[in-house]
Amino acid sequence: MRKLLALLLSLVLLCGLMTTVTAENLFTPGTYQGEGQGIHDMLKVEVTVDENKILEIKIIDHTETPGISDAALEQVPQDIIKYQSLLVDTVSGATVTSNAILTAVEEALKAAGADVEKLKVEVVKEAGEGELIEKTADVVVVGGGGAGLSAAVSVIQNGGTVLVIEKMPVLGGSTIIAGGQYNAVDDKRQMAIEMRPELIEQAMSYATEEPKNELHKETMAILKKQIEEYQAAGNTFIFDSPELHALQAWRGGDYVADLELVLTLTRGAEESITWLESMGVEFQDQVATVTGALWPRTHQFVKPLVTGPIDAFREQIAAAGDNAEIMLNTQGKELIVEDGRVVGVKAVQGDNEVIAKANKGVIIATGGFARNAELVKEYDVHWGNLDGLNSTNAVSATGDGIIMAQAVGADLTGMEWIQLLPVGHPETGGMAGNISINAANQLFININGDRFVAEDARRDTLTQGLLDQPEQKMFILHDSHEYYNEDVKNDFNETIGELVANGTAVKGETLAELAQNMGVPAENLEKAVAEYNKAVAGEQKDAFGKNLLQDPFDKPPFYASIRVPTIHHTMGGLRIDTLARVLDKNGEPIPGLYAAGEVTGGIHGANRLGGNAIPDTMVFGKIAGQSAVEQK
Repeated sequence: MRKLLALLLSLVLLCGLMTTVTAENLFTPGTYQGEGQGIHDMLKVEVTVDENKILEIKIIDHTETPGISDAALEQVPQDIIKYQSLLVDTVSGATVTSNAILTAVEEALKAAGADVEKLKVEVVKEAGEGELIEKTADVVVVGGGGAGLSAAVSVIQNGGTVLVIEKMPVLGGSTIIAGGQYNAVDDKRQMAIEMRPELIEQAMSYATEEPKNELHKETMAILKKQIEEYQAAGNTFIFDSPELHALQAWRGGDYVADLELVLTLTRGAEESITWLESMGVEFQDQVATVTGALWPRTHQFVKPLVTGPIDAFREQIAAAGDNAEIMLNTQGKELIVEDGRVVGVKAVQGDNEVIAKANKGVIIATGGFARNAELVKEYDVHWGNLDGLNSTNAVSATGDGIIMAQAVGADLTGMEWIQLLPVGHPETGGMAGNISINAANQLFININGDRFVAEDARRDTLTQGLLDQPEQKMFILHDSHEYYNEDVKNDFNETIGELVANGTAVKGETLAELAQNMGVPAENLEKAVAEYNKAVAGEQKDAFGKNLLQDPFDKPPFYASIRVPTIHHTMGGLRIDTLARVLDKNGEPIPGLYAAGEVTGGIHGANRLGGNAIPDTMVFGKIAGQSAVEQK
């Protein structure tokens, strides 16, 4: 009897224990699905759990942009499983994708019966002691954006070995998230564009002004001869040349840039089309005019954003085998100088210290400083009070390379010239949701339903016009000349149908319907469009002086997206020469130090033409790579 009672008591205790364990289980074992809003559409995950642990997370469907979101798609699920927490870090540069994954996993875990608040526990990471990592290459490139990767490829093509260090977990920098507009003279593609009479007059104006210096005089003479030869040939397609491109960029930047650098950019931009195509980069056939470009020479890549060139550069670097290496999550901190020559970089990678020695040279390609609020405040003397503005740039654009190079005697130029853009997202300041495709066909409409500026003007003019408007808000309008069906994408790989569906853009079959959806007076919008269409038809001059007039605004459906000012580009930086050598305060090259991209100054002057930034990274990146290998 005693044995039976003992057995019964044991069973009772065991049942009680089992009940206690079950009550403490976090999940109902199984596989569950959830979704979160990604950049373009819903991101879906599949999560497998047992009673108390997240076992596996699979991304089963997404439309995130390759090359930008890859690190988040890999890292965030790994960290959730590793730390069994929903409070893991988002991936810098891919915050939207990171948050979409976290939201989707949370939804799946709720379906598994979890109290998700218990899973939002602080992640405690143990600091390791770290180690010293030593690397050596002919050339060390600091920064893995467009300029840095083009420089790395150039090093390889010129017979050198290269090490790229990038502080972010992904490559691409601000370049890969740019809209992909690429200004370059292109005799083949530009032949499809008609030369309107007012444009030849505008082109000639650049060849007949009072010369500022001897190089200006020489360049104008070349342009004047080119225009005369064009007219004598009886051509009707758009005229263009690297000299016109240069003089437009120079005047567009108020003549404060170095004209030699500008000519290097525009002549190199024409050549770079062939260079990129030789690596498999594809351009669309149509050439248009991006906002603030002044001329129809803006190319667009076939792949979204600037993933085409970045992917091509990665392939070139990978194909180099042991002659090339990329170190991610590695931030350059200090340049190493020996006997007056830059011979390497001190960097950190997590807890590790990295010493990267360069046999031939170091190339700084760390981007601008738009994300460094202290530097923006220190150098801004023209706009005033930029504290409340967001930026289109990657979060990595904090001026690291400028600070590093300045510490070894590098001279700075044009730091006060900070470009604002009038097409920022109202919440993020980024470029997502911008429906602008072609400045020749777009309209800028304020919240009263009125036009207020020539939409083909310089970017500083456009932004100042917007700053003067009520609430500093405007709408960009396009009709179906550009968005001929709802699958047409903007420059950021978003279809107009998606943008209307998620409320970023509004649509109307009539101007009155569009005005209603915009929340502006219909009579004002209808009047603004009617006057604009008269200018397009040649019945009158455009009231705001717009010269690029392509199609009338008359083809429904009509679309609009609301926009605000945002910090877009810092035109100042390290002073360089045409060989991409960094100069000291005496104008002499610092031995072993080169730079390319937005980290440099003197190329764009007081205002950068829209579409000139990406060719800047490619042209001077290519030059820097060659100069470093050849130790120029």
